Amino acid sequence: MNDVKLWGHVGGTPDTKTVNGKTVTKFSLATSKKFTRDGETVTATQWHRIEMWDKLAETAAAHVQKGTPLIIGGEIRYGSYEREGHTVYTTDIVAHSMFFTGKKEDSKPEPKPETNEGKFQKSGKVSVNSMSDVSELPGNVANYDEIPDDNELPI
Repeated sequence: MNDVKLWGHVGGTPDTKTVNGKTVTKFSLATSKKFTRDGETVTATQWHRIEMWDKLAETAAAHVQKGTPLIIGGEIRYGSYEREGHTVYTTDIVAHSMFFTGKKEDSKPEPKPETNEGKFQKSGKVSVNSMSDVSELPGNVANYDEIPDDNELPI
């Protein structure tokens, strides 16, 4: 089984493109671990390259920004390419799930416009307000004790 779960913060602005008609979003995720060395607390940070496709990529493009705390579930994919006659090896995480872990005070929503601009329209006259903070996003986890086990997630 190739399954990885990462809990960290987005390291930069996500890059979203369309490849062969499909949406792909890529960004870096920093995970940190604290430990004690010679009586001092030290933080070690690892950087991970995250890749998302289709609807998950669209959600990330719309709601993820530098510093966003996330839990990512996915699989490890290894690759390589040639650069200046040398082989460069890569390790990416291809995400299949994303949970927003920020609290309401962690997000800084932009002020809502006075006009109807920025609102999403469904068919007819029904309108839905745009999401203003991470607590309103699908998959947001405000209490980490409420994170579902894999067997509780819909298939």
